[in-house]
Amino acid sequence: MAGYTRQFINPQSTFLENAWYVIAPGPQLGEDLASYRVLGEDILLYRDSNGAPVALEDACPHRKLPLSMGKLIDDVVHCGYHGLQFDIHGNCIGAPTQCKIPANAWVRSYPVVEKYRLIWIWMGDPQLADSADILPVADYDDPAWGLTDGGVLECNCHYLYLIDNLLDPSHVAWVHQSSFASAGTDAVPLEMEETDSGVVVSRWIRDIDPPPYYAEMLPFAGKVDRLQYYAALMPSIAVNMSTYTRAGHGGNDRELPDDTYRMRSYHLITPVDENTTRYHWFQHYNTNTTDAAVRKRLNDGARGAFEEDRAVLEAVHRGMSNMRSPNLDLRLDIGSRLFRKKLAARIKAEKSAAA
Repeated sequence: MAGYTRQFINPQSTFLENAWYVIAPGPQLGEDLASYRVLGEDILLYRDSNGAPVALEDACPHRKLPLSMGKLIDDVVHCGYHGLQFDIHGNCIGAPTQCKIPANAWVRSYPVVEKYRLIWIWMGDPQLADSADILPVADYDDPAWGLTDGGVLECNCHYLYLIDNLLDPSHVAWVHQSSFASAGTDAVPLEMEETDSGVVVSRWIRDIDPPPYYAEMLPFAGKVDRLQYYAALMPSIAVNMSTYTRAGHGGNDRELPDDTYRMRSYHLITPVDENTTRYHWFQHYNTNTTDAAVRKRLNDGARGAFEEDRAVLEAVHRGMSNMRSPNLDLRLDIGSRLFRKKLAARIKAEKSAAA
């Protein structure tokens, strides 16, 4: 392939490309050819005969017919137009209409890893892909922790509106009144911490009734101290940790009691393009961990709340895309503003290094 340069960083892209993104739930992927869009690029995704996920550019180099419209035969993708054949590395290994394989007959391959029941894809320079950089999930394999089935939502909005929302504990007081809201979620001041990988906002809300979503899950009755902890990690991952103690026992400077309730929610945000986002999530919790009914109730409740978010954020996207007067920021937007600034700087550095 001499004379042909493979460019992995798109200088026109507004996304961070040297990063891991979730492309699909693992159980959803079989040996059939499937097409997904990530960062504005069409990706062919399938499993090889060993069950390993494979990701290739979903466009035959001849006339750019999606390879997902072709066939998979013995781990080789056959284009549905003229039968060009591509192996799992994107190399053309067969060209039925030609006396030899054209030197520039190849498609880009992407590093992919299956972890936490999810398929992760690296969209940038493959030499920089290290699976050790995928988000660590504490206690994932610990049977003492429960794990929800999670889910996927397609959202017609820019991905950073989802991150803004997940760095804003205050919105629950209005958007999630029947689930996550409780006293103090509209007014208690937030603490903010800047990290190497993003931003954390948090606050303890003391001596309140637990919100409806959590009330039946707590291992104790009565009023509670509640920690809202929202972390956003570049490029587009959020981890929310909800912690509940009996009233009077919470606080950053205290050792929490053994009966403390902990819920970790993982939000894995994948930009499809500038106007669409794929939102994957799952939750980890430390009580009633083997109760299938509890697991379903938690998962269904989360999906219902996230549907409320989707309705609001899709309307925000439409409003911000067609505004006739300037928008403004509120004090509660300080965390999301800092995150956007840090991410923009990293994207700019990535494009400059690739120029």
